[in-house]
Amino acid sequence: MNLRRLGIVLVALLLSFGAPGIEPAQAQKVAPIPFEPGEELIYKAEVSRSLLKKVDVATFRFLAERERTTRSANALSGADTNPFALKFTGDVSSEGFFVKLFNLRFHQHVESTVNPESLAVQKTVKLDEQGKRVRTSEANFDQSKGTVVWTERDPNNPSRPPRVLSADFSGAVQDVVSAIYYVRTQRLHLGDSFEVPISDSGRVYQVPVRVVERKRMKTALGRVTAVRIEPGLFGEHGMVTAKGQFSIWITDDPRHVPVSAQLKGEFGTFDITLKKIGNQKNQQAASASH
Repeated sequence: MNLRRLGIVLVALLLSFGAPGIEPAQAQKVAPIPFEPGEELIYKAEVSRSLLKKVDVATFRFLAERERTTRSANALSGADTNPFALKFTGDVSSEGFFVKLFNLRFHQHVESTVNPESLAVQKTVKLDEQGKRVRTSEANFDQSKGTVVWTERDPNNPSRPPRVLSADFSGAVQDVVSAIYYVRTQRLHLGDSFEVPISDSGRVYQVPVRVVERKRMKTALGRVTAVRIEPGLFGEHGMVTAKGQFSIWITDDPRHVPVSAQLKGEFGTFDITLKKIGNQKNQQAASASH
């Protein structure tokens, strides 16, 4: 697996996609959101390889917020005049053992701005740090025209021309962070299979997804019933052109909280587990009252 794609895969480990039985062009509205503004999800990633014991290699943080928009921003994205947008932030940072194991220090920070009604992505801003290599990028989605324009820059070399790619899409498209929140608004039924468009780095991929299992399991939320989803990220035409297997468990309740995920690839087996769920808004209010 290409090391540059490893970061995308690790972020995508906590993602699932789309709505079974609903074509993207029809997915104009979503159910009431099951997460509150300020919700924060914290995960730990472990790796096992050969005889190596499982050790922590990365920390994931996801935050859902609401922010005020401007008319110009709405016009650019082809959105309605809703004065607020939802902002989803995903952040993953490597820990000490990951650096030793792969000789790679890794950090990726993604901010996804979405329409609060359809959850269609409007803008994606990304910081990607892998060792000395640093890239910043921004993708702007024009829903009225069905186009995305992605621009990547090298902060270490400002004179270098930016890399620009564009692609067409139809219906509601997601990015690697907005997808997790979109799926939490949907009904997931055992045995369903479907495809969802997801945009990354100026390209749009048709990601096949299967809902393959349902069981009781022990999690940070206690014992819950969860469903296992398998997005097809790997393959010749996939987001990652290598062999691998990926699955994610999501609670089978109105909150649809992702509680664990697993990636099997050439680097070993990565297990990502929910460790904590909180609300920054409530924490800030509590701090201000003291």
